[in-house]
Amino acid sequence: MVMINKRLFERYRINTDKDLQISKRCPRPYDTVLIDKMGSCYACECQSWLPQSIGNLQVQSLDEIVGSDIHRHIRSSIQDGTYRYCNEHQCSYLKSGSLLHGQPERIKHLRLAIDDSCNLRCPSCRKGLIFHKDGSAYQLGIKLADRINEWLYCYQHPVQVHIGSDGDPFASHVYRHFMEQTPERDSISYSILTNALMFKEFSPRVPYVINNLKELGVSIDGATQETYEKLRLGGKWDKITENLEYISQLKQRHGFRFILHFVVQKDNYHEMQDIVTLGEQYHADRVWLSRIQDWNTWANFDEHNIFDAAHPQHGDYRRQLLRLEQMNSDIVEPATLRQLH
Repeated sequence: MVMINKRLFERYRINTDKDLQISKRCPRPYDTVLIDKMGSCYACECQSWLPQSIGNLQVQSLDEIVGSDIHRHIRSSIQDGTYRYCNEHQCSYLKSGSLLHGQPERIKHLRLAIDDSCNLRCPSCRKGLIFHKDGSAYQLGIKLADRINEWLYCYQHPVQVHIGSDGDPFASHVYRHFMEQTPERDSISYSILTNALMFKEFSPRVPYVINNLKELGVSIDGATQETYEKLRLGGKWDKITENLEYISQLKQRHGFRFILHFVVQKDNYHEMQDIVTLGEQYHADRVWLSRIQDWNTWANFDEHNIFDAAHPQHGDYRRQLLRLEQMNSDIVEPATLRQLH
């Protein structure tokens, strides 16, 4: 028997047929599939938000996974307002109460997390360099990439493919293979998150992906050379600024949305205003600032968690946040300011 999340039930429960038409519901279990590096699939944009797998691409097709029994049960939990499969302590939408209206009837977003290879070893993300170009992890990644492309060849509806939540798309041999083999169909668009250090070098090899790029996010946790190279281990400031200039020019031709991502912590909170200025310099549409998360990669996470009121620099962080808000910059995402408090 599945336990009902009583707090969420009280917040989102649906009592009448009329309520069924107007209540806010999370659309993710209806329009999103996330695939991880083991082939497990999830009906959400984040595995930790909805940790129940709906199938595995190693042994099932996506058509078998979408609409499977467990997938229908998860969708039913949205219908009845219990959200019993969801982690309310992790999900940003449930924590903020910012659920959306509507209920999509088909998959619109395919989120790929099938390879964690990266050319950087940022301590906020991993303990060391991870890079697969042979071996079992690489072979499995290629298998998953091919099965995803097979599904895309047959899928008859518009879909956006999101690449880069786990590793870097242009450093990863698996993601390069996927992008080089992806179907050339106008109904497929792309959203990419990258550290951008290899973007200028490798993006010309996948022109179809770039031509259909809807959004490009660049992770950059420093606005100066000293901070950037301290936090983005293996990165070089002159290389990232060269690529940001290239992206800025490419955006003018292709019109994709360009976002800078900045994870706030002890060593960079003093550059929150500077990253906004940098975003304006390179014509970013948005700057997303987010809280540091504990992915069990820090030996001393509490030392870096500037959001803890007990942290010795928390008071200064609050003053810097106030100055950031007083900038009134149009490119700062309002939602990020709310979650920084």
